[in-house]
Amino acid sequence: MSCGPKRALAQAISPTPTLTCVASLIELVRAHTDLDPEDVAWLQLLQADWQIIADLSFADLILWLPDRAGAGFWAGGQMRPTTGPTAYVDDIVGTFVPTGRRPHLDIAYAEGRLVREGDPEWRDDVPVRAETIPVRRGQRVIAVVGRNTNLLGVRTPSRLELSYLQTAADLTQMIAGGHFPVPGQRSDHADTPRVGDGFLRVDEQGRVVYASPNALSVYRRLGHSGDLDGLRLSEVTRELVPTRLRPDEEALSAVLGGRANRDAEIGAGSVSLIVRAIPLRPHGRLIGALVLVRDVTDLRRRDRELVTKDATIREIHHRVKNNLQTVAALLRLQARRMDSPDAKAALEEAVRRVGSIAIVHEILSQAVEGSVAFDDVADRLGGMVADVGSLGGRLRVRREGSFGELPSETATTVAMVLTELLQNAVEHGYPGLDEAGGTILVTAARPAGRLVFTIDDDGQGLPPGFDLEGSSTLGLSIVGTLVESELGGRLTLGPAPSGRGTRAEIDVPLS
Repeated sequence: MSCGPKRALAQAISPTPTLTCVASLIELVRAHTDLDPEDVAWLQLLQADWQIIADLSFADLILWLPDRAGAGFWAGGQMRPTTGPTAYVDDIVGTFVPTGRRPHLDIAYAEGRLVREGDPEWRDDVPVRAETIPVRRGQRVIAVVGRNTNLLGVRTPSRLELSYLQTAADLTQMIAGGHFPVPGQRSDHADTPRVGDGFLRVDEQGRVVYASPNALSVYRRLGHSGDLDGLRLSEVTRELVPTRLRPDEEALSAVLGGRANRDAEIGAGSVSLIVRAIPLRPHGRLIGALVLVRDVTDLRRRDRELVTKDATIREIHHRVKNNLQTVAALLRLQARRMDSPDAKAALEEAVRRVGSIAIVHEILSQAVEGSVAFDDVADRLGGMVADVGSLGGRLRVRREGSFGELPSETATTVAMVLTELLQNAVEHGYPGLDEAGGTILVTAARPAGRLVFTIDDDGQGLPPGFDLEGSSTLGLSIVGTLVESELGGRLTLGPAPSGRGTRAEIDVPLS
């Protein structure tokens, strides 16, 4: 984040600002204030819902944090409205206002009351009405919220706008009185409704006082005809939504009656909506509630399509795995009928290659995402190579480090490469394995943006004059093609660092 625009704005606020580019509220608190962790948690709860207040107010909100030395206030957060023009073109988080520069900030913090300036400020030829709201937690004022309205966007208010502004006034009074935000259960919906999705105000009995056009549209999709004014929202909803598609009765009454600060998802046949309630207690006593509704029918339909698609993809991987295992079984059966040792060995190699791909598809058939935790694949491939009957269990394959998560396409290719290199180490490193046995070490690492893995054996090593480019071995030819063409990486083959055996190293980029 560049400090340039912030510094210019800060210089307009204060002739000699102390400015830091700080990325988060927590860092600003630690650097400049004496707020404790509970204070920070309260402010974070406020910020979780202050988009609602900005939209209802048609105003920008700035969170001002008191400097620990009492020298002024730091801008710790900023929220612009989606319902009106902004009063701040630039981002001002991290800027500093010294004591006395904005007297209404000092008064709101010191006296714990809402303050509205008489005359508007002028910013970039725009008249701005500035108000300040003390943020109370318990018996203390811990911060101040500045509410700044661009007056060029103000027009003769309609009933909707008056309802917005009255609800915003109630919420700001709750902030000043320490009744908002509300601690406890938080919404876990990423698509929780906003003011523009559908706004209703209910009284303390749960009767609708006002419903915005968008809220009426949502209820008409549920099957309601006519207006909602004067009706109990919970009763209307019960008539429209079958019992099996409702939340429990207690939750339905608490949310739609405006008594609980929470949300609920409701369905009616092909229609789904999320309802969010915020009880209004500007002076500590319940006077009604703000209820937001959002039609999420299309979102839920897409969610179902994604679930179906994921299940289909996993089923395809499962069937591919089964087919590959069938192919491997047929090849194995054919190998048993071969009299030629070379033909038999070639078929057994083909079985191992098909088996390595089948392992990847088996893991993908169980995965939720289209990626593979490759360590399990590597361990199973190592076990498959070590279990070759002629070695009698005297060869050990072990792994150090982690391959991490790999995309399915990359995982399949890496599995084939690893299988070929392990098999190559067995065939050429241990042509006559003695009783002492041998060890193959697979080491994997994930430096930034890359996957690097090595296969070290303690076998007889490379033959004199070995040249990778001139090698005619089928396994190495397959590896070279896969690494360079499929993975865009690099293969190197040489003596192991221990002085005994061979090391193969693969270095591939991960986009």
